[in-house]
Amino acid sequence: MRRENTPATAVRTDYLTFFAAGEELGVPILRVREILGLDPTALTRVPSAPACVRGVINLRGSVVPVIDLAVQLGQPACVVSKLTCVVVVEVAVEGVLTVMGLMVDAVNQTMELGTDEVDTAPSFGTIARAEYLHGMANAGKKFVLLLDIDRVLSPDELHGARGVHEAEAIDG
Repeated sequence: MRRENTPATAVRTDYLTFFAAGEELGVPILRVREILGLDPTALTRVPSAPACVRGVINLRGSVVPVIDLAVQLGQPACVVSKLTCVVVVEVAVEGVLTVMGLMVDAVNQTMELGTDEVDTAPSFGTIARAEYLHGMANAGKKFVLLLDIDRVLSPDELHGARGVHEAEAIDG
């Protein structure tokens, strides 16, 4: 269902889009600090971290957790390739901006969208739970899923995340 706004009053927002778990996803570009090529040797594993936390990196003297976005969305872990990137984002955690990295398969493009171009996401049929989505936007033949990054990376969601294999072991 399309949101009702007239083009004259529609607020426009730029989004960075990227691929994770075979889907194109997007976050507001104002939340993106930088994009890094993934150097797997720079990742330090953290014992007892949730399954979605691939490790931490040293970003100019700051410790930044790197979240495997595919795992956080309940999909198999990202397979590292030469296109794999870490999208460094700012997330509001209890009202404080916190820096985190998103491990994604590849960065794709930037899109400028008006509120009138963002559709309500369906409650089924996407790789992300409906509460993780701000909406979706038409990108040619497919849709880009626009993430509510604060919700996806909230402490409650990160600690509640479990890997696909863990879920299968528990459920099966």
